[in-house]
Amino acid sequence: MSEKKANVHWEGAGKTGKGAISTETGALKDYPYGFASRFEDDRRGTNPEEIVGAAHAACFTMAFAFACEKAGVALQQADTQASVRLVKDGEGFKIDRIALTLTAKAAGLDEAKFQELAQGAKAGCPLSKALAAVPEITLSATLQA
Repeated sequence: MSEKKANVHWEGAGKTGKGAISTETGALKDYPYGFASRFEDDRRGTNPEEIVGAAHAACFTMAFAFACEKAGVALQQADTQASVRLVKDGEGFKIDRIALTLTAKAAGLDEAKFQELAQGAKAGCPLSKALAAVPEITLSATLQA
């Protein structure tokens, strides 16, 4: 069993306030976020959707690596991008789509087996399971020669 922790400190109102995100590993240490980094183009901070996307991409990619290993496939590299869409939902917002894009190299892997392993990793990774309430989670997987 594994349990990881993150902390957020917030000061002020929703639109004008500022927050700071920290993780127990120190990967994020008082990293800023707020309205502008979430809903506008302020690149000086992060936002929850970006963090969810990074976590989902990381979890999926590791699950794919384990799936390749279990299948006896020598994975050379895998790169995953996650695009998380936040949309207006009545008075609030919701995540309505996460699009995963995988590009991978693996010696001796054919397209059909590659797609099978990628889809299995998407279905089986803990973050995909945790995010099951998201109406649409897609995967576009490209096997490089």
